[in-house]
Amino acid sequence: MSAPMEVVLSADSAGQLWNCAVFDPHTSTNLLSYRGGNTSARSLTILNGEYILGAQLGKNFINVWEIQRKDQLQQKIVCPGIVTCLTASPNGLYVLAGIAEAIYLWEVSTGNLLVILNRHYQDLSCLRFTDDSSHFVSGGKDNLALVWNLASVVQLDSSHDPEPRHVFSRHSLPITDIHCGLMGPQARVATASLDQTVKLWEISSGEMLLSVLFDVSIMSVTLDPCEYFAYCGGSNGSIFQVSLCSTALSRDKTFQSDSEGNQVFKGHRNLVTCLSVSMDGTLLLSGSHDETVRMWDVQSKQCIRCINHKGQVTNAAIIPAPANMFLPDSRPAVPLPRFSRHLNPSEQGEGAGTGGVCLRLGTSCQDPEETYLEKAERLHSLMCAVTDKSVFGDGENTKVRVSELEEEVRTLKKINKDLYEFSTQLLTKPN
Repeated sequence: MSAPMEVVLSADSAGQLWNCAVFDPHTSTNLLSYRGGNTSARSLTILNGEYILGAQLGKNFINVWEIQRKDQLQQKIVCPGIVTCLTASPNGLYVLAGIAEAIYLWEVSTGNLLVILNRHYQDLSCLRFTDDSSHFVSGGKDNLALVWNLASVVQLDSSHDPEPRHVFSRHSLPITDIHCGLMGPQARVATASLDQTVKLWEISSGEMLLSVLFDVSIMSVTLDPCEYFAYCGGSNGSIFQVSLCSTALSRDKTFQSDSEGNQVFKGHRNLVTCLSVSMDGTLLLSGSHDETVRMWDVQSKQCIRCINHKGQVTNAAIIPAPANMFLPDSRPAVPLPRFSRHLNPSEQGEGAGTGGVCLRLGTSCQDPEETYLEKAERLHSLMCAVTDKSVFGDGENTKVRVSELEEEVRTLKKINKDLYEFSTQLLTKPN
């Protein structure tokens, strides 16, 4: 049997059979399983197609498996606190973790902790990257969703703390889930909340495009790849399909089933914690606290497969199958370094001797180029300082150094005069 193009990756709170497992979405066959511990909600992620990372439920570390070596836990990343949410950038360069109300950002190549962001007022509940890794969105129990520009977050200028690009503050209760659409900085973001609403935002402008009110709290949200529909998982087990191409132009509306695409999927007996749509938009995956993962045919709204778990489903998603997932002899191209728990690992005795070189460019890390007049003034001041013997000594060395500086000052003044005359000629030249 050939390897599937897409697979289902799921985890539950019990961890009796495995921590997480890979299933075929078309047959429900268990293809791979990864043992050791159990993973908390919204904290299971694929890193660079080579590793699976999952934050241990109620503990301060992250479990790591090589995606081919499924039978044993390979590594643990110790964190400063309990990880409430976790994600890796699609380009495989960064890992984000929510620890209490702070966002921790690591660089994968070196393991260095680049920055700790403290803009939320309560615990983080979810973190999501855009598909091009240029932005990420954080949601918390403080009812806020923040959009961050990754380039501004990792810049070297330490004189001020990074600020979010947008603050989405229209929710009145904690954020439960976030979905980032396609198109990078032009993407649309869906946020779900306990306030019984799902809101759709635009990253480029920060404006709210749509707000849909339901009669139950919403625990999960996703969009299909074409963004024709939003799927919202309710606390009563229902899944609501919301048409984003409706003829109604109202920005705020209440969900009602109708013939324009607003429909309800019924089958779960408890709150729906995870939602995901296949690449072709024909299959919908849902995970629930009723200990099942269900596959739905979007067209007919019928449940076509059910995968039973031993505990409440904490993570479930349809993902493209990594190229080397089913190649048992394959190994990661680059091993994971030890992740630092401190912003300055050298000061804390961490990361010494790794041999890694980290180069990050910031918009304000370069000094402005010195002008000719500024350089001449600086040299003149330096020349005057030779009267102090402690600078250049005395005797012949002093006289030689003074002569050199005087000659350089004369050269710079001549260059500046020539530039001035040339500019004057250009400005006064008749048309």
